[in-house]
Amino acid sequence: MTARIDQFDVVAFDADDTLWQSEDSFHHAEQRFAELVGPYVPVGVDIDESLRGVERADLSVSGYGVKAFTISMIKAAIVASNRTVPIEVIEELVEIGQHMLTEPVHVLPHVPEVLEVVGAATPIVLITKGDLVHQTRKVTTSGLEHHFAEIEILLEKDPPTYAKILKRLGVEPERFLMVGNSVKSDILPVLALGAFAVHVPYHLTWSLEQVDRHEEEFAELASIAELPAWLGL
Repeated sequence: MTARIDQFDVVAFDADDTLWQSEDSFHHAEQRFAELVGPYVPVGVDIDESLRGVERADLSVSGYGVKAFTISMIKAAIVASNRTVPIEVIEELVEIGQHMLTEPVHVLPHVPEVLEVVGAATPIVLITKGDLVHQTRKVTTSGLEHHFAEIEILLEKDPPTYAKILKRLGVEPERFLMVGNSVKSDILPVLALGAFAVHVPYHLTWSLEQVDRHEEEFAELASIAELPAWLGL
């Protein structure tokens, strides 16, 4: 399946793990969390599943992003250890979160060139979700901000939210293309509106973003570098 750029009035890009690294930091933090908290957890308790359970329960309250993740780590440490985790471990978990908030943005290969080529042919926008302050910092320090006609930082990526964005942009669903790494957040909600989507997988996927089954068909590229050719550019 291929398309042509003149089929679309707007091409949108996800940010985390589509344009720059993100899940790598969370993955390393989760490993360190297990190392720090594991010694204080009773035998038979799955420390990784405990953290995922807290994250899942906290989504409706804390949303997405590093700050929410840090709070979830602290809560999971306290609960999984039956309140035996020492304050020094809590302090290090806070330091992990603070480091994640301030680490440099690592733009993925080929991204600047792809944005330049696609952006020269049609308006492009950025649609991401997470903490407003942190995501804004990543956008402004990435060196990529100038490519985008619009930047949307969302609490959630679902069909109603995408529909509002399309209405505000004045674009019909069949003239809209979304490019991203998450089937759950970047692909399926867009297809549900009758729009188009291209999946560019990343080597890591957050457990709460994974989709076991879906019936929808969509294009998948091995690398974002293939997008201009897929669009006939």
